[in-house]
Amino acid sequence: MRIPRALTIAGSDSGGGAGIQADLKTFAALGVYGMSAITAITAQNTVEVTMIHDVPVEMVREQIRVVLQDIGVDAVKTGMLHTSEIIEAVASELKEVQAPIVVDPVMVAKSGARLLREEAIRTFIDHLLPLAHVLTPNAREAEVLSGIKVRDLDSQKKAARLIADLGARGVVVKGGHLPGEKVIDVLYYDGEFKLYESKRIESKNTHGTGCSFASAIAAELAKGRSLFEAVGIAKRFIFNAIKNGLPIGRGHGPVNPLGELYRAAEKFAVLEDMRKAVKVLESDKLAWKAIPECQSNLCMAIENAEDIEDVAAIPGRIVKLWDEVKASEHPWFGASKHVAKAILTVMRHHPSIRAAMNIRYDEKFIEAAKKLGWRISFYDRREEPEEIKKIEGATIPWGIEAAIRRIGDIPDMIYHLGDWGKEPMILILGEDALNVVEKLRILLREAEDAASSVDSHENP
Repeated sequence: MRIPRALTIAGSDSGGGAGIQADLKTFAALGVYGMSAITAITAQNTVEVTMIHDVPVEMVREQIRVVLQDIGVDAVKTGMLHTSEIIEAVASELKEVQAPIVVDPVMVAKSGARLLREEAIRTFIDHLLPLAHVLTPNAREAEVLSGIKVRDLDSQKKAARLIADLGARGVVVKGGHLPGEKVIDVLYYDGEFKLYESKRIESKNTHGTGCSFASAIAAELAKGRSLFEAVGIAKRFIFNAIKNGLPIGRGHGPVNPLGELYRAAEKFAVLEDMRKAVKVLESDKLAWKAIPECQSNLCMAIENAEDIEDVAAIPGRIVKLWDEVKASEHPWFGASKHVAKAILTVMRHHPSIRAAMNIRYDEKFIEAAKKLGWRISFYDRREEPEEIKKIEGATIPWGIEAAIRRIGDIPDMIYHLGDWGKEPMILILGEDALNVVEKLRILLREAEDAASSVDSHENP
């Protein structure tokens, strides 16, 4: 089996958010074996860089030599190269490397600290830039390298072409520092432009963005992808890394290269919980008594869910077949609107309550829940404000918010008595799908026992 290999030549970030730490996380997240040659040791956190210690030049050379001689490499990424001597040494070691080289011209840290000495810029342009398969400057770095102001898309393109004229085969001028609702990165490669757009995420947790982006390109090149493909994948990757950024420290928190991996693992765990819960529900002899005319759905959200695509449910719902219940299909994400919106609303108040199931309204269920000591609340659809009624899909969030406000806590059960064309309904809430199903089973047996007790008193 061929294992893609990537080498990062960069500085160490003691805060763990950028530099080789970010590079190696990115390589691992994208399924690439990562190696490192450390060029400098920095003392930094999310607020500042307090000290930089350059690694001796011969040590930098030796790190590169030994990994290339034994392990080999399919792509190289360079980051912080603090001095002219280190730049010359790295360029010298990479001259004979046949693998694509991604050069991130790291010049200034988020905190404002200079990570490339002023006198080293000329050395960078003369020695390392011509070796680049692709260079990844942000707007400020592109200004230094091209000699022009980079303020918009046209100047991004012009700067990319000017930098390519210095010897780089490809240049990506990133747009993260430029104003606008969208972030547009411009790739100029072999005389051709390609734009990569994404919506802007408002976040201060962006430390390590440039490192992770360049490393993602290197990782995809190591797999054999074209540069156009690699940049596109890296663009999506860094968007998700920013979206899942970590709010730690007092300054710029780091992006999270592993965020999407965690979400994928969490989705699998949710599906497994849903599968078990459905199996228990389908085997329950009383479950059919809970199914309303519009049928039921069982839903569970991943942690930190943002929209209904983060909530697993049953496509086609859970249906009643005589005295049994059956799930129409296997659970999947985005298969519910109403119950999913209810969960997302509850999670804004209590993130650990991530599952719910709707059942038919029956006063016996309300009384049984009271006997069980459940927290119960309700909302009246007739009280829904006109401005809410005009917004598609706003009724459920409004109702859940109203029910939570009514008791000042997260209920175990929320119900409403319906409205014109709307069936009365009960919603059972819980920490996960299995928890919700177990609560339903307890409720049904409590209601059944209460009914049996009434019958025995009426017919002694």
